[in-house]
Amino acid sequence: MIRSATPLDRDALAGICLRTGHAGEDATSLVVHGHLYGDVYAVPYLALAPELAIVAEVDERVLGYVLGALDTPSFEARCEAEWWPTLRARHPLPGDGSDIDRALVRRLHEGFHTPRRLTERYPSHLHIDLLPELQGHGVGRRLIDALLERLVAAGSHGVHLGVDPRNERASGFYEHLGFRRHDGDGAVLFTRSLP
Repeated sequence: MIRSATPLDRDALAGICLRTGHAGEDATSLVVHGHLYGDVYAVPYLALAPELAIVAEVDERVLGYVLGALDTPSFEARCEAEWWPTLRARHPLPGDGSDIDRALVRRLHEGFHTPRRLTERYPSHLHIDLLPELQGHGVGRRLIDALLERLVAAGSHGVHLGVDPRNERASGFYEHLGFRRHDGDGAVLFTRSLP
């Protein structure tokens, strides 16, 4: 079942983010602070853009999600004002734990600053993760279709997302859904005009 996320889904979203955090693979054994993946890449959307948080549920278990922001610069500004300060206080630089833990702490201290040239054409962005048992069954497409429908209804004219270059399976998935690939400095970006 595809449904809107609720605050009760917070732990599930954070867990899925961790279990898919290493280029689509499970990052659990690679970090000491497992909650950091979700705190950086998933939970802010549930807190700050809940209208664009959608989950896939099977047998009352959340096994996947798509999260989005209608206006990326506004979302990033809200994260700076409302989300990052608490995490920064809890996780001072340079961080501790594994190299990945420290990279996540650096990321939350840096925040996100998407270039204006990108957000002018593709103002919205999305983040999707599915546990392996849901992959390859059309659930990812249904989640993205549901989010794109909400973005179009809210007036968005374009959406973007970033992908770890090692995650080739995800790259093929986005291309199949009509997203355009852009290779850059150590990152792969996908864009799609809406509607």
